[in-house]
Amino acid sequence: MTRYSRQELFAGIGPEGQARIRSSRVLVVGCGALGSVLAETMVRAGVGAATVVDRDYVEESNLQRQSLFDEEDVRAGLPKAAAAERHLRRINSDVEVRGVVADLGPENADSLVRGQTLVLDGTDNFETRFLLNDVCVRARVPWVYGACVGAYGLALLVRPRVSPCLRCVIETLPAPGSGPTCDTAGVVAPIVHVVAGIQAGEALKVLAGRTETLIEGLVSVDLWAGTFDVLDLAGRAPWCPACTAGRFEYAERLPGAAVLCGRDAVQLRPSPGARVDLGALAGRLRAVGEVVANDYLVRFRAKGAELVVFDDGRAIVKGVKDAAEARSVYARYVGS
Repeated sequence: MTRYSRQELFAGIGPEGQARIRSSRVLVVGCGALGSVLAETMVRAGVGAATVVDRDYVEESNLQRQSLFDEEDVRAGLPKAAAAERHLRRINSDVEVRGVVADLGPENADSLVRGQTLVLDGTDNFETRFLLNDVCVRARVPWVYGACVGAYGLALLVRPRVSPCLRCVIETLPAPGSGPTCDTAGVVAPIVHVVAGIQAGEALKVLAGRTETLIEGLVSVDLWAGTFDVLDLAGRAPWCPACTAGRFEYAERLPGAAVLCGRDAVQLRPSPGARVDLGALAGRLRAVGEVVANDYLVRFRAKGAELVVFDDGRAIVKGVKDAAEARSVYARYVGS
């Protein structure tokens, strides 16, 4: 009996489907609640290669729902992508695992998506999802959207040129504050696993070549109310500007500062090509506050300020509500 024998015994996959899964390459964008479950599921299923991209670091409040991480990751102050790579390699040494500590943006999205068999969405904001949608549709790489808040979740498989994409369904980028977030409604761990399970199930069907059983529509689940619905999109041709006219404006839009879901925190992005000498920065900041540093980041705390600076120049400033306040803290301790 092989490592994947139980999966091969399942009629929906079989030995032939498992062989296809073993030869596949999967990109997981975002390694928070959904992304950590998705990455672990893909690695345990035996994909050939799994790349995990995430911009954040592990905090104690993550452990309630982000099942790939543990308290040691919090103590070490590890970026989620680095911690995920370490855990996933221990789970399955058959799989080529790569963690990328980065924010997905127009400057790196094409290179990350290129060569992938499928992309899984573990992000927490629509700006990144619309970017991911444009890049995947343009590259003709299938991807699976997922989102959850409270006890409610959504999932949608997008097959470019075959099924409607996220922009077909949602049409325009939702306005800030127009819907509930982790900050306002919270999130319970069970809905994370339900939504990730639907996403992973659709992914395995695609990877195994079993497209005849795909869910042709937008899945919505309310775990507390006990409801499961599908907005039927079967037979509908894609209709948005990306699908019909090849207009990919979200793939070209330069992102600015981003308020992070579930936190009083703002991410600041540097100029293209910026790098930070983390050792020198840590040395300077130790004179004015508490510093935790590793190969990936410097985390700094002082009275009225907390920020994390990555070696690519990105910074997450905590305890702030908007970009202006975040930039003020950054300039005070790191420089303009």
